[in-house]
Amino acid sequence: MGLSKKPYRGTRDFFPADKRLRDYLFESMSKTAESFGLEPYDGPLVEEVELYKAKSGEELINDQIYSFHDRGERFVAIRPEMTPTLARMIAQVYRELPKPIRWYSIPNLMRYEKPQKGRLREHWQFNCDIFGAPELLGELEVLGVLVALFENLGANSSHFEILINDKKIVEGLLQNKLELSAEKTNAIYKIIDRSKKVTPEALDKMLAEQDLNSEQDKILREYLKINEFEELAKKFVTWGLQDLTNHMLGFVELCREYGLSEYLTYDPTIVRGLDYYTGIVFEAFDKNPENRRALCGGGSYGGLMQIFGEQPLPGVGFGLGDVTLTDFLKTHQLLPDFSTAHNDIFLTYQTPAGQSPCLQLARELRKRGLKVITGLSPLKIKKVFDLGSKHGASYVSLLGEREIETGSVEIKNLTTKEQHKLKLDDYKNIQSLIRNKL
Repeated sequence: MGLSKKPYRGTRDFFPADKRLRDYLFESMSKTAESFGLEPYDGPLVEEVELYKAKSGEELINDQIYSFHDRGERFVAIRPEMTPTLARMIAQVYRELPKPIRWYSIPNLMRYEKPQKGRLREHWQFNCDIFGAPELLGELEVLGVLVALFENLGANSSHFEILINDKKIVEGLLQNKLELSAEKTNAIYKIIDRSKKVTPEALDKMLAEQDLNSEQDKILREYLKINEFEELAKKFVTWGLQDLTNHMLGFVELCREYGLSEYLTYDPTIVRGLDYYTGIVFEAFDKNPENRRALCGGGSYGGLMQIFGEQPLPGVGFGLGDVTLTDFLKTHQLLPDFSTAHNDIFLTYQTPAGQSPCLQLARELRKRGLKVITGLSPLKIKKVFDLGSKHGASYVSLLGEREIETGSVEIKNLTTKEQHKLKLDDYKNIQSLIRNKL
């Protein structure tokens, strides 16, 4: 019995067409981030498990990491997320760097999860983080990057929305108005996070298990029904908690001035499970009912540096996985056609004597930055055009006995069908023709 031809469960083979798609996404991510002045960084594929224990939740450590003891008996893991590595790196250099610090990465990550639609065990994630920015302006910048990426990929507010909340609002409501203990607050947090993912009956059951009094239960249910910023402001005035909304509503006004407000929707259930989020939190959601799911999430945090014994440094960031992004773009038919490669020209010769001049021409054109594919044996003319199309070439060349005698080459545009005869050594004009500048 032979070895399986399939990749390890939850991972992917990237054949050329798949790799072209991935490269397209990565290039869009990099260009967008760098247009905001974010700088790329990277870190090791393996970190000590203690780093993840200090920052990540129990589910990740107990159930999802690929961990092992190395030859030096160090307990290490293949990175399941990038934020701990980012925090470790920032802790080394943040004192010396000008603020705010703007970094991005597109790391390869591994988590032992059940593969399903939109989620695999291996994926790449676009991470953008800003440290040391003035309050709310870092959040504005990060959301600007997120929206710009989707817009650069052809999406608009009819395709996606950003559901947003403020941890200060949730904490203030639970602790100041409902007067819940820290333990009870954490339990309610989990219920709020799951409230839209379960049936009404399941929500009733979860709330009943918390033994809330009638007033606490009523207020919490009213809170969970809020879906507009204006309604949020009015309701918290009624509860005497209007000061809690100033932070969020001030940010919404900033987004309005910046042109982002059309993407924002208030959602009381966005709380982000990780403890280090301290302020604005958000998740981008696909609006298409066939793919109604979170695309990415993020928010502001203040305590990340403290796991290294450093002073607090405000940060804000988000992570966007390539799997969910690809599903989103396919759902809305926003992806270009990657079924064929793109080459500038397919150079062919029709007689053995054409081999040497063909290869010489290819060498010179490649020096000039063109993508050139060569036929490595004599080809009949009737095959040239079909093969050129299959190779994704914009142009093809013909080099037969007549062309060799006259030192020329025939070049044909596969789209317009226009044909030009140029000198074989006229590299400049051949380049200009292919670049549509002749």
